[in-house]
Amino acid sequence: MRRMRLKPLVPVTLERRIVLGVVFFVGFVGLWFLLTWSGAVPRVFLASPLQTLLSGWDLFATQKFGFDVGMTIWRVVGGFLMAAVIAVPLGIAMGAYKPIEAFFEPFVSFARYLPASAFIPLLILWAGIGEMQKLLVIFIGSVFQIILMVALIVGSTRRDLIEAAYTLGADGRGIVRRVMLPGAAPQIAETLRLVLGWAWTYVIVAELVGAESGIGHMIMDSQRLLDTGQMIFGIFCIGVIGLVSDFAFKWANQRLYPWAF
Repeated sequence: MRRMRLKPLVPVTLERRIVLGVVFFVGFVGLWFLLTWSGAVPRVFLASPLQTLLSGWDLFATQKFGFDVGMTIWRVVGGFLMAAVIAVPLGIAMGAYKPIEAFFEPFVSFARYLPASAFIPLLILWAGIGEMQKLLVIFIGSVFQIILMVALIVGSTRRDLIEAAYTLGADGRGIVRRVMLPGAAPQIAETLRLVLGWAWTYVIVAELVGAESGIGHMIMDSQRLLDTGQMIFGIFCIGVIGLVSDFAFKWANQRLYPWAF
């Protein structure tokens, strides 16, 4: 039997990637089942896989969990789009023009270290406990990260390409529009894909306080009832939805920028 040798950066086939991913999940669920079936972990602290599935079925069948899922998706998408609409143009401007970078970069670098959850008490005072407060939590958690990452990508454009464009008669706007943006667009799209994943962590924080719907709200209610099956199912739902959105984003990026993949 041939041994599989690991070589740095050598790609694997799609079939092998799928098999390896499935093997990990099977092993994970198997270990989870053994821990609960053997009694090593009491079920009040960790529900079994079957109990978790039954809890999920009950959530969708009797507790209108589909509405909670929809509200959480809406909050993630809304807050993320608000951040992207502001952050991408500002990041491009900072990467292309050094005076703009010098003006904004110190504050943006400072603000990106501030945890979005710390703003929740202030946002409740400013925006109440409605949807705007939750959207702003996701916005704050995403916007500064996108700005700096986009600025870094645009600012790392190859200097020889810029000099060649100047030699051919391009002006400043033409350099940005026809050299910097086409070269940076695939990496900007990948940056947005990564930050969208971070936005899912912020929405749960936003829904833990002052929410009447959403997956985070359901998890908090289940915690009060010590229903670990529902809590675990809610966490898994977030992972599945996030994974689907990640694959969709990656598929769109591959279709828009096939030369970069």
